[in-house]
Amino acid sequence: MPQPWDLVLRLITAGVLGAVIGFERKAHLKDAGMRTHFILAIGSALIMVVSKYGFHDMYGIPSVSFDPSRIAAQVVSGIGFVGAGMIIFRRNSVLGLTTATGLWATAGVGLAAGSGMYVIAISGTVLILIGLTTLKSLEQRFVGRIRSVFVIATDRKGLISDLETTLLDVGLKVERISITRADEDDEVEIEVVVRVTKGQRNLDALRSAIVRVEGVLQVNIPNALW
Repeated sequence: MPQPWDLVLRLITAGVLGAVIGFERKAHLKDAGMRTHFILAIGSALIMVVSKYGFHDMYGIPSVSFDPSRIAAQVVSGIGFVGAGMIIFRRNSVLGLTTATGLWATAGVGLAAGSGMYVIAISGTVLILIGLTTLKSLEQRFVGRIRSVFVIATDRKGLISDLETTLLDVGLKVERISITRADEDDEVEIEVVVRVTKGQRNLDALRSAIVRVEGVLQVNIPNALW
């Protein structure tokens, strides 16, 4: 069995690496920040240490058998419940998937650190950070971001065409339009799903452009979705 200081070092390593991942998440205004990732990584490392070394006094007993990997496997499946709590479905948009997968991957970092696989734990952290930062920039640059614009307007002929033209003029590609009848007979609620391909939009300018469309009564562009 390793020395106690080595086991403590494993917990510290897991906590530091988890906090680094959490710092990146919090810097992007995500709900799960440094404390969540810090505690998650340490907890995973602690469980791994207990799984590997917590029952050493029972080794050698003929009627007792051990499989340390079983506890680690339970961490992998159990963290799914935490991740599921981070996923939100709102107005046809799914939020929190990246945060949920980040928590799941952080649990893996903690397990690696708890096993004494320091190089693997550090490498995993670096790769996770690359995935959260570099790949996001590449995705936004070459693929674009799917976002929603919500409009309440007086129903009239040519309304949808005018909305599409306005959004195209400000550099947004219209992917899908959903229309529902509002409580008022002559009003409709419109969700326009757009692809942002030219960087961050000026939301105030976008609202102003949509409001100028004839018949538009209200525009809602959730900042959290942009």
